[in-house]
Amino acid sequence: MNTYKTSEVAKIIGIHPNTVRLYEELGLISKPERQINGYRVFTDFHIEQFKLARIALSIEVLQNGLRKKVVNIVKCSATGNFDRAIYLTYNYLQQIQDEQNNAEEAIVSVTQLLYNNQEFNLLTLKRKEAAEYLHVSMDALRNWEMNGLLTVKRRENGYRIYTDEDIKRLKIIRSLRCANYSLEAILRMLNALSHNPKINIKKVLDTPKESDNIISVCDKLITSLKDAEYNAQIMLLHINRMKDKF
Repeated sequence: MNTYKTSEVAKIIGIHPNTVRLYEELGLISKPERQINGYRVFTDFHIEQFKLARIALSIEVLQNGLRKKVVNIVKCSATGNFDRAIYLTYNYLQQIQDEQNNAEEAIVSVTQLLYNNQEFNLLTLKRKEAAEYLHVSMDALRNWEMNGLLTVKRRENGYRIYTDEDIKRLKIIRSLRCANYSLEAILRMLNALSHNPKINIKKVLDTPKESDNIISVCDKLITSLKDAEYNAQIMLLHINRMKDKF
């Protein structure tokens, strides 16, 4: 089996030598043996493990513990327990697919809410009543309002009053937030709807504006989950190859 110095690993993988050491500290690779002079000695197994770590961490899906799961897969592979790593990867892949289904179902739910022509009940709820009605926290309502997702009218005494239209809008926001769409993506969709009620909701939710300075994974949730699914398949292939080789 070939052996490599830290600098050689860094060059092969395309990372800084300090990153090589960091991966070791984080347990993303197995501990390399050391020469008498203290220099680390890496093997072909380490090279493949570095490649797996780079593949796994190239996709940033953070919701519902997905990031933690992918790190655990890499660490498990580093111990040589490939069967366990493969099992964890299938589990990770299943959760990604579940997240995709949730994202798609939320769009269906929003579409139904938008085009449901039921008669209004002329609701006038206070914030606490609205929170209880929607089964969300008052902090969530404050947060959504602070981020511009809705503007709530007030009575003369200053109390907010949530109407039927507000509740309908809040149900839309709640559905999308439960599926992990970002506040920015939801605001983008709501603003687009105000200009054109016939927009493609799915496309708008998944397409950040060019003027957006900071784009998070959940600003393009559907695309990010599809990328994560593809990435998980690549991880499976890589771990299986490592199992056969080592």
